[in-house]
Amino acid sequence: MCPAFQFPTLNLPLFNNLTNYSIMKKILSVVALVMTVVAPVSAEVETTIGADVVSSYIWRGTDCGSAAIQPSLSLECSGLGLSFWGSYGIVNPADTKEFDITLSYGIGGFSAGITDYWFSAGSEPLGRYLKYESGASNHTFEGFLGYDLDFLSLGVYTNFYNDDDYSTYVELSAPFSAFGADWTATAGFVPMESELYGTGGFAVTNLTLSASKELEITDKFSLPISAGITVNPCSEMAYMVLGISF
Repeated sequence: MCPAFQFPTLNLPLFNNLTNYSIMKKILSVVALVMTVVAPVSAEVETTIGADVVSSYIWRGTDCGSAAIQPSLSLECSGLGLSFWGSYGIVNPADTKEFDITLSYGIGGFSAGITDYWFSAGSEPLGRYLKYESGASNHTFEGFLGYDLDFLSLGVYTNFYNDDDYSTYVELSAPFSAFGADWTATAGFVPMESELYGTGGFAVTNLTLSASKELEITDKFSLPISAGITVNPCSEMAYMVLGISF
C-alpha cells in the first residue's frame, strides 16, 4: 500500500538563502529577456489576474494543506505564456507556502513548458520527498507536454531538478456540460516509483470529478464556484473541495 504524502509544514521567507535568490534572479532575467524580444512582434500582450479560495489544497490527489488563497498572474503573447501562481494557508499558518513560475508555449492544441516550483522550507531538509538538503535550493523544476482535443486533454509532467526519482505524472482530463453546470472528469497516474507521490511503482493517484457554475448573488453580480470529489486509490484517501474564484 502506498504511503500517504504530505508536504512539510516549515516556514521561511521566499529568499531564505543565497542559492534561492540566485536561482530566482536568473529565472526572472531569462523571462524578462524573452518577453522583451517577443512583445514588440505582437500587437497585444494579454494579462490575466485572478485568485481562488479553496477549502483545502489538493494537488494531483495529494493533500497539501488546509484552506488557502491561491492568487495568479499570467501574460500571453503570440502563444508564449508566462504565469505566476501561489498558495498561502489562511487557516493554518504552518501550511507550506508555494510560489510557482511557468514559462510555456502553445500552438493549436499542443503545449509545452517548464515550471519552477518553490516550496517554503526551514533549516531542516525536506527529506525523503523532494530530496532537499539543509541550506540547498528549495526549487524543483518540472517539464511538461500537453495536447488538448477540446473534449479530452493529455498532460505529461516530469521533474528534472531536485528530485532523484525524476517523478512523472500523467493526467487525462475530459470536460463536459450537464445538469446546468460545467463538469470535468480527471484521471491521473504515476508510472514509476516516486517518493514525491508516495508510490512504489505504477499507481493511480488522482480520480477527480468536479463541477463549476456561476452563483448569482444579485441581478448584476455572480460568483464562480466549484466543488469536486477527489479519490487517491494509492494512498486510500478521499477529499471534498469547495472553491470560489475571483
